[in-house]
Amino acid sequence: MISSIFQYEFLQNAFLAGIIIGFIAPLLGVFIVVRRLSLIADALSHVTLAGIAGSLYLSQSFIGLATLNPLYLGIVAAVGGSVLIERLRRLYKHFEELAIPIIMSAGLGMSAIFISLAQGFSTDLFSYLFGSVSAVSRQDLYIVIGIAVIVTAFIYLLYKELFVLSFDDEYAQASGLPTKVVHTLFMLITALVIAASMRIVGILLVSSLITLPVAAAIRMAKSFKQTILYSIIFGELAVIVGLVSAFYLNLAPGGTIVVTSIIILLIVLISKKIILAVRAR
Repeated sequence: MISSIFQYEFLQNAFLAGIIIGFIAPLLGVFIVVRRLSLIADALSHVTLAGIAGSLYLSQSFIGLATLNPLYLGIVAAVGGSVLIERLRRLYKHFEELAIPIIMSAGLGMSAIFISLAQGFSTDLFSYLFGSVSAVSRQDLYIVIGIAVIVTAFIYLLYKELFVLSFDDEYAQASGLPTKVVHTLFMLITALVIAASMRIVGILLVSSLITLPVAAAIRMAKSFKQTILYSIIFGELAVIVGLVSAFYLNLAPGGTIVVTSIIILLIVLISKKIILAVRAR
């Protein structure tokens, strides 16, 4: 397999993009889970699907857009969805969770319309739904690298603000932190990560890579920074094992990555239970 990676460019693109996504998705996922916003990833992934389906429809309908990379419109849709979620959360102050099913429903509805207009599922759309190793182009890799730089810089520069917001929103507001600005930027960054991850993991499974490594890390870590570290380790492990499994078994990489994440979570939960039982004795 190593010789194949050096030989074929699409494998290089897939593994490099996968390693980068295995880093940024759990990194951001820690803040998403701690803030109890896990379902937002699902909502934005469905909005992204609408953008991808719309892009594929436009490429079929207009010759001038035949070469349009669906990832661009997917990113635009994800960013637009994140802005709408934030607006709805402010509108429904006492029922903020309503924003998620509203945007998710809108994304699913638009996806169904564009898929029907595009005359059903195509190979390209299927690869976006569940991920595809062979579909990752060099252009996609460059987009993933650019998003990774933005995400890393965002968390590095605003780590303290994000930490305070994650655990005590009221204290952050009382301290004079620009909570609305930070939260809006956080939503936009989340949208970018989801859009970047969909090529490898798939739109329908991308939220799993954001949350499952964090769920495993929470059971092991003794501090917030340890949670971040373990989440990244579990995310990278899931991506690497998942991509290798997908290569040899000829399966969709998104499915193998998610199943690997679940196996890692089960191992952590069982190990933790055994350790606690031994200590109790």
